[in-house]
Amino acid sequence: QVQLVESGGGVVQPGGSLRLSCAASGLIFANTAMGWFRQAPGKGREFVAAINWNGRSTNYADSAKGRFTISRDNARNTVSLQMNSLKTEDTGVYFCAADYAAQIVTTPSSYDIWGQGTQVTVSS
Repeated sequence: QVQLVESGGGVVQPGGSLRLSCAASGLIFANTAMGWFRQAPGKGREFVAAINWNGRSTNYADSAKGRFTISRDNARNTVSLQMNSLKTEDTGVYFCAADYAAQIVTTPSSYDIWGQGTQVTVSS
């Protein structure tokens, strides 16, 4: 059974940091590109960051550049998102997703497998 499980969400004050992790199982992880998306209440799913199969190529939304870092460990089948200098507008449910075509893309419909999400709340 193919599965992605996110962890690491929580409540943090503005300016704080969180590290999200996504554990993959049931797929050939090293053959996939991975992405992080988020969804705020009442809004659509928004691209945050993506990484190619070997971790040498990444892409970030403008809102994430300079604050977030995506990384992956193919030996452990995990992808992480380090989030620093968090802002209230970063609040939302964060999802990881796998793209079997191994392309770094920003559109949700291009991804094949999704996790259930983890809540991130940035509030004072």
